[in-house]
Amino acid sequence: MEDATNQSTVSVAPPDQDAELAPVASPVASPALLQSLVDVLDEISAITEFKNAYRRQFCNLLRRIKLLGPLIEELKESKNPVSDKEVDSLDQLKKALDSAKELLRLGSEGSKIFLVLETDQVTKRFYEVCSQLEQALANIPFNELDVSDEVREQVELVYAQLKRAKERADTTDIELYTDLLSIYNMGPAVSVDPVILKRLAEKLQLISIPDLKHESLALHEMAVSSGGDPGEVVEKMSNLLKKIKDFVQGENPEVTGLAKNSAGFLSDSKSKGPVIPDDFRCPISLELMKDPVIVSTGQTYERNCIEKWLWAGHNTCPKTQQKLSTNSLTPNYVLRSLITQWCELNGLDPPKRPVLLNKPQSACSAAEHSKVLDLLQKLSSQSLEDQRFAVGEVRLLAKRNTENRACIAEAGAIPLLVSLLSVSDLRTQEHAVTALLNLSIYEENKGRIIASGAVPGVVHVLKRGSMEARENAAATLFSLSVIDENKVTIGAAGAIPPLVSLLSNGNQRGKKDAATALFNLCIYQGNKGKAVRAGVVPILMELLLEPGSGMVDEALAILAILSSHPDGKAAIGSASAVPVLVDMIRDGSSRNKENAAAVLVHLCNGDQQHRYLIEAQEHGVLSLLEELASNGTDRGKRKATLLLERFSRFLGQQQQAQAQAQAQLESQTQGPVESLAPDQEQVPLDHSTVDA
Repeated sequence: MEDATNQSTVSVAPPDQDAELAPVASPVASPALLQSLVDVLDEISAITEFKNAYRRQFCNLLRRIKLLGPLIEELKESKNPVSDKEVDSLDQLKKALDSAKELLRLGSEGSKIFLVLETDQVTKRFYEVCSQLEQALANIPFNELDVSDEVREQVELVYAQLKRAKERADTTDIELYTDLLSIYNMGPAVSVDPVILKRLAEKLQLISIPDLKHESLALHEMAVSSGGDPGEVVEKMSNLLKKIKDFVQGENPEVTGLAKNSAGFLSDSKSKGPVIPDDFRCPISLELMKDPVIVSTGQTYERNCIEKWLWAGHNTCPKTQQKLSTNSLTPNYVLRSLITQWCELNGLDPPKRPVLLNKPQSACSAAEHSKVLDLLQKLSSQSLEDQRFAVGEVRLLAKRNTENRACIAEAGAIPLLVSLLSVSDLRTQEHAVTALLNLSIYEENKGRIIASGAVPGVVHVLKRGSMEARENAAATLFSLSVIDENKVTIGAAGAIPPLVSLLSNGNQRGKKDAATALFNLCIYQGNKGKAVRAGVVPILMELLLEPGSGMVDEALAILAILSSHPDGKAAIGSASAVPVLVDMIRDGSSRNKENAAAVLVHLCNGDQQHRYLIEAQEHGVLSLLEELASNGTDRGKRKATLLLERFSRFLGQQQQAQAQAQAQLESQTQGPVESLAPDQEQVPLDHSTVDA
């Protein structure tokens, strides 16, 4: 990984899950209950857009609930029996999620006006939903459930966030509330200050006919379902909406899809601007485009709008509904130039392309910006030499600093780089994937790279590129997988088998890059099975047995993650791992000791636990665990203590079974005295001869 400078190594161990031996339980886990949890999470995840005063609160709640997905997924995959207590806690979670779903639907489909005016009611519902979810998560007995360390830690994070959200009362915009309330209490004939109406239209995002129609329907439905006199509520709110609608229509009566002017604001009612040509409007927002881009169907959209569409999971063209062959976005330089000319002819300021919120204060210089634009022209050239030269220069510029990374992405380089991942020239391919790696270091670019459809191309390079290109492809996947949603995308694109291949056959740097990517991807439960099926466990075991490989730390860290998956645990057990793990606890570093103990915790739990406990005991693990429990790291101490408790119960069960067997043997050997012959003397049993 030559170019990227901010990449991590696999040094973070999986979070703790100090699970106890599962108590005896009846297999009462209802598949229907687990499926209902999956269904409600799917329904919640499908709610994607909130355009109201509570947008931040709704988005935060949605994001936290989505983080519970891996918990339900692991429970569905678990083969362990579940107790009545666990079923009750999951049923409570289902009810809490149902309440959250209704609240989120209210935020997505409900009336914007109603939500502001009923601020106390909405705030109360937020509090109640957060409380329900917090209580449901608190009641889940994680020590009895077969879930991985990282999932447990993720749920604990959600619990803490919900607790803080419940304690922190977020209020709506006071000015917005006051403006709406004042108009709500006015009569229908009373005129309203246009400044207030303009402010309301902008804050409520009621700037087009479709917006106003949707608000009218939602307002009626919500008002009718509320308490009090629905007729009076509907009348007052309808009058309020009519005032806003009349104002918005009065601003631009020539068009049916009302939009903001090029500066992003509604035009003054006394100065009506020129009609914006339809070709200059984004089909999604109906606004004048500032950064037009072309999708694979040939349609043009505002970049920000189509990126939101793609990030929401859609794979079709919004206008034609055709399936997109790729998510690549190509800047429409010709249309942007025409829009600029039209604005100048009509006395308007040319639209400025949006600036990234987190863009560094000091962007690249004018000279560098001009250089980037020249390079983009060469990237689009039909000349292979021009492409190779340009992509090499982009790679170097992206390596230099954060400002360049932002500037290059803003100029529209990413889709062009993605298109070069599949070229036959290996050097060009290597430059392209490394340039994407360097660009991905800047956090804002990760989403752009994913949205451009880069992952299949990166996987292609990982499979068939030069060794250096394969290494940097692996590093790129690691960088992108820092975002949880991307772990799913990358795993689904078939990245894991070629990563396993690089881990097996690559050079030292290739193995390191493959290991870091695999570690990060396997944090997502769905990718663990893919890694196991790709044969990663035997390779990891080989690396453990080669101290000179320099890969022991990485191999153990990945094994610790995989051991929480049923297939991973089975594969590790089949690989005769116990003696190696005991040796690691004996002679390894502090981190290796705790990771080896973590793997043993999972092996020594479930159907085969007695087999692994006996094997570990035969290799002298007990004294090593006692030492680790006394002098290890905090995590190592917890794992060692948990294993010692399991050994204690296991040995106690063994002793009890031996005592019962001995008593039964004594009873059978002595027999009833009456059965002896009259002249036969009863010989007392020599207990020292009984084989215990």
